[in-house]
Order: sequence, then C-alpha cells, then structure tokens
Amino acid sequence: MSKSFIDNACTAIFFVLLIQFAFAHSNRVFLNEKLPCKTFTLYLHDTLFNVTNADNATSSAVTNATGISNFQFGTLIVFDDPLTLDQHILSSPVARAQGFFFYDMKTRYNAWFAFSVIFNSSDYVGTLNLMGADMMNQKTRDISVVGGTGDFFMTRGIATLKTDAAQGFAYFRLKMDIKLYECYY
Repeated sequence: MSKSFIDNACTAIFFVLLIQFAFAHSNRVFLNEKLPCKTFTLYLHDTLFNVTNADNATSSAVTNATGISNFQFGTLIVFDDPLTLDQHILSSPVARAQGFFFYDMKTRYNAWFAFSVIFNSSDYVGTLNLMGADMMNQKTRDISVVGGTGDFFMTRGIATLKTDAAQGFAYFRLKMDIKLYECYY
C-alpha cells in the first residue's frame, strides 16, 4: 500500500472519531445534584379498609401479618390513594398513587414502597415511578424516583417523605417533597 493511502485512511478515521466524540459530548446530560430541574409537593392520603369503610377506603391489606413479630412483619398492603396539593383530604386530587407497600422488619415498623404517581390533569399527563425503603422511625426519609412516562419521560430524582398525620392504622398522610434531577422535556 502506498504511504498516501495510509495517510488518507488515518486522517479519515481521525475525523470520523472526532465527529463521533463531538456528537456524543453534545448529547450528554449533565446532572447537578444541587439544582433540580423540577420540584413540587404532594400529599398522599391513605385510608385503610377495616370492613366498615368500603366506600372511603383507599388501601387494603392483602396478606395478614406473619405472627413472628409485633410490627406487622409480612403484611402486604395495596393502595390507590389520592394525591392533593394541600393537606386536606377533601381537596381535589391532582394525581393518584397506585402500588403497594409491605412491612419488612421484625424489630420495628419499617415498610418498603413501590408505586406510580399517575397524573391526568391539565398541568401534567403521565406517571412518576417511585420505590424504596420507608424507614418509619426517621422524621424524613428518601425514596427514589426511578422513571416516568408522558411529561415525566425517563425522569429520575428523590421523593422526601414525611408522615404529616396518622390515626393508628386507619389513616395516614404523607407529605412528599419531590425533586427531579434528570428531566427530558
């Protein structure tokens, strides 16, 4: 092979690699953990079914506690809870939280959540998917926003949960401060 052919091939390969690098670098998403791309606060209202409140219940235990602990260990609860912008349970819901949680610690109350926040309003359409441990003995705890659809396509972030009100096992309200750090809209 001639030297000029090898020089031309090397030059061409160099420019192809340079163009690929420039394209990959221009499409990269840079995350700034100190500046979320979107924040909002929602209040989750959960009313556990107790045989007498079928019309108002938004969640139900689908398994019984195992009996090996005094902390509901093994109880699985499925829910379809309204989410509001304020603390009032009678406010118009802006979304619904649909999913489940189960008590997963034998020595104290602790739960693990997996649910979708389903929006269908004039402000947002789509879902946010959340999951993680709810360390109930802590004042605030974080669970992961692991994805979404619609207006929240492929988003990621953190939802900080705080128990805002509780009436035994009959009702609880969670304040959810949601911070999204990866947004594609």
